[in-house]
Amino acid sequence: MSAANRGVVYKGPGEVAVESIAYPELALGHRKCDHGVILKVVTTNICGSDQHMVRGRTTAPSGLVLGHEITGVVIEAGRDVEFIKPGDLVSVPFNIACGRCRNCKEGRTGICLNVNPSRPGAAYGYVDMGGWVGGQTEYVMVPYADFNLLKFPDADQAMEKIKDLTLLSDIFPTGFHGCVTAGVGPGSTVYIAGAGPVGLAAAVSAQLLGAACVIVGDMIEERLAQARSFGCETLDLTLEGDMADRIEAILGEREVDAFVDCVGFEAHACGCNHGKEAPATVLNSAMSLTRAGGQIGIPGLYVTEDPGAADEAAKHGALSMRFGLGWAKSHSFHTGQCPVMQYHRPLMQAILFGKVNIADAVNVKMITLDEAPKGYADFDGGAAKKFVIDPHGSVAA
Repeated sequence: MSAANRGVVYKGPGEVAVESIAYPELALGHRKCDHGVILKVVTTNICGSDQHMVRGRTTAPSGLVLGHEITGVVIEAGRDVEFIKPGDLVSVPFNIACGRCRNCKEGRTGICLNVNPSRPGAAYGYVDMGGWVGGQTEYVMVPYADFNLLKFPDADQAMEKIKDLTLLSDIFPTGFHGCVTAGVGPGSTVYIAGAGPVGLAAAVSAQLLGAACVIVGDMIEERLAQARSFGCETLDLTLEGDMADRIEAILGEREVDAFVDCVGFEAHACGCNHGKEAPATVLNSAMSLTRAGGQIGIPGLYVTEDPGAADEAAKHGALSMRFGLGWAKSHSFHTGQCPVMQYHRPLMQAILFGKVNIADAVNVKMITLDEAPKGYADFDGGAAKKFVIDPHGSVAA
């Protein structure tokens, strides 16, 4: 087996490159990782969360190997791996979880206590998330394999739907989690803030959960058109006008039952000020537009350190929120990483049995590993696409 490997590497603000990197080993620092596997990567996706780092909006160091959305074939398994075998085609949750700590045993795998010495929770190829090597690569190591990995029951069937199944590693469960934590159910009216890939995945998830009306707001017409392509109502947030008035024109009511923030800390103001960054604007809109007693799901990313923020408070994650309004309306807020393992198996079934076409909804665009830097640039420019890297030409073949 060749010991060569290549990956997408963060070089500095606005720059990524495809470079030769170390071939993965079944090791954690200086000790063996007998519970891990090495994957030949079949698909690995570019995520909006990656873009925060690439734009220089985090403390990510130069040289970080990117990528936390991974699907691959097992080519080597550690001595202690019992149930995952070489040849298995698997989805990798972006959360790295030990399966042994209190939080993992409670199903809260996004905040595992043992995989990151700095804070609860870890992810592949991400700043402050444990130093794990990312998976926008040809080969990658995955620890705690028996616990973490979702094996597809039939590899040939899975490859036929790989453009959908690749989204199980993050954005489909994340969008679904946003809707679940916002209380979306049969007959709900839902507002989704943001029509990027996670926002579109949340919109599809709301429909899957039985929502009566899903409204998606964004500032990019191409992304709004993508939301309309599968039956969503849309709001162009570059236009002036009171949002409650515009929601009333759609629903006959000025508030929604459920609100999902799929934008996060790089949000911009609406209307005539839409070019100006306003990091708390989505959260404040959520409290204004959600009915009393409603729920607000926040899968959008918020960080503790944002060196590129417009004001000093926001540089340390301190945002100017109208929290008293949310308190007065008895809102509930749910934040944090999606615990992917709570959702990836049932969402896999929904894909395999044809209940959802998530790849069409988020407009998957396959690219080669060498095309990754252009994919990052196009995505940053607002392309209404979900870029999925095919490092070995497995999907093209």
